[in-house]
Amino acid sequence: MRISLQIEKAELGPIGTNAYLLWHEAEKEAVLIDAPPDCEKWVFPFLEERSLSLKELWLTHGHWDHMGGASKVIKNETPVVGHRADQMLFEQPELMSTFAIPGMELEPIKITKWIEHGDSLNLFGHKVEVFHCPGHCPGNVIFWIEDCGVCFVGDVIFEGSVGRADLPGGDFSVLEQSIRNQVYQLPEETIIYPGHGPNTSVRREKAGNPFVRPL
Repeated sequence: MRISLQIEKAELGPIGTNAYLLWHEAEKEAVLIDAPPDCEKWVFPFLEERSLSLKELWLTHGHWDHMGGASKVIKNETPVVGHRADQMLFEQPELMSTFAIPGMELEPIKITKWIEHGDSLNLFGHKVEVFHCPGHCPGNVIFWIEDCGVCFVGDVIFEGSVGRADLPGGDFSVLEQSIRNQVYQLPEETIIYPGHGPNTSVRREKAGNPFVRPL
């Protein structure tokens, strides 16, 4: 039976990365989307206050500001999902030292379930569709929950902006295709929950995003 979904958003870490807890009180479980550095200082008190346990961790991509706190919030049995194209970043985060905060120690994270474009996940009875959207980095995925009208997009697109494509593994032409072929094909009323900054919508970005216009 599908149950109502609740979403809590927090801006965390040294560069203001959004993390999201998705839960329902009756289930007493929550799913965390992205784990910025030091996110445990928000996650654990939030879960404890509501008597929730962390069911799974879903990572939109492997950049340090989205996975740097993962090792602090998961237990040995906690499932972690991510895309294999970012396997090196998840398992060898020291590769990001050239564009991470100087002196930051990043611990590797083991992905227990590799997800691919077209996969579906079950979130408390809600179907979550996975779309691979490279361009910002090779393994960025977005999570679309159609019956809730929401999509968690990582760093693919922001309010009036798009993810950087000048980091290793980035490609702006690929990012454009991801946005046009995946994000802009979602229903226009879909609320976009980005990896940085405020929420937006598909309609708003199609109408006014200066970086990628619909064809």
